[in-house]
Amino acid sequence: MKKQILSLVFSSALLGLSSGSQAGNMISTQELLQDCKGTNGTFITCEIYGQAVYDTYLVTRNSKTAPEFICLKQPAPTRKEVIQEFIGWAEKNTQYAADPAADSVLRFLAGKFPCGK
Repeated sequence: MKKQILSLVFSSALLGLSSGSQAGNMISTQELLQDCKGTNGTFITCEIYGQAVYDTYLVTRNSKTAPEFICLKQPAPTRKEVIQEFIGWAEKNTQYAADPAADSVLRFLAGKFPCGK
């Protein structure tokens, strides 16, 4: 339990990371996209952010009250492959540019790795 709480706290802290955001403000999909492209900061910011969002999903999802909607099959693609696909997805889905990046990451992952029946 301690491990899950620490992971959640750490992941939540990382969710605020962005070279363009201030404390207390959300990072937008457009800001994350720029980080993923290396425009605003380093590529590592994008990797850390995406992993933190996914880890938070895994740690906080309650299988009894919320069905899983992201099912990553093994062998999983590399983070860099997934990020490149996210970049393409975000560029095509500009209607989400101002939305919270975490929402868009989850939306992308759910579409890329849907759970089968």
